[in-house]
Amino acid sequence: MMDESSKYIKELIEYSKNGILSKEIVKSKKMNATLFCMAKNTEMSEHTSTKEGIVYVLEGNGMFNLNGKDISMLPGTFIHMKKNSPHSLTAHENTSFLLLLCNN
Repeated sequence: MMDESSKYIKELIEYSKNGILSKEIVKSKKMNATLFCMAKNTEMSEHTSTKEGIVYVLEGNGMFNLNGKDISMLPGTFIHMKKNSPHSLTAHENTSFLLLLCNN
């Protein structure tokens, strides 16, 4: 049974026509969880995060480039990022994923 702080993530997925939507799912002192929904053919240019993180792909098809290495973004893909790792994303289809960041 889910308590009031639990959510059915799949029910929160929605796509804009040609952009990226993000929804904060959890925010606490120790971690943040954000749902990202990237419309087909959208990109996030290379950037870094000062926090360690995990990406878990829920649906879609895309490419995640981490430290110069391409990783297919297919449902069930789990990607671990160390802090300050350069990364970029491209959605070949509508693609959604959870981003969990550790607040150390």
